[in-house]
Amino acid sequence: MILSAEEFVNLRRSDDPEEYERAVSEEASEHVWIGVITNYPEMRVWVAENKSVPLSILNILSDDSDPNVRFAVASKRKLDRALFDKLSRDESESVRQRIAYNNKTPTDILRRLVLDSEAIVSNVAKSRLSGGGQ
Repeated sequence: MILSAEEFVNLRRSDDPEEYERAVSEEASEHVWIGVITNYPEMRVWVAENKSVPLSILNILSDDSDPNVRFAVASKRKLDRALFDKLSRDESESVRQRIAYNNKTPTDILRRLVLDSEAIVSNVAKSRLSGGGQ
């Protein structure tokens, strides 16, 4: 378990593959994640990349001003319906496209994304609905 924001940052910045893997996969408390988000804003995307980050933290990160952070959130399979819906309406076409690629995106949201004004989003959604993969 990762016990502090500083520990997460040190693990993430480490050249040691075992330490880096801990940053990718180990759990941390919500308090630790909030500490990283607040005190190390350059690490927000890596918080979203953590495999065990809780949905409550993904909800916070889904409002991030950086589209790269929202893209990382949109890549997560554990999103709830509200997050799938919210991110499918994101101002960034890359975030909407990532939602279209997400294997867990509900079918009705994919159907709406077929109508997206950006062809890159629409085409991915069409492909997914017709049985195409990632």
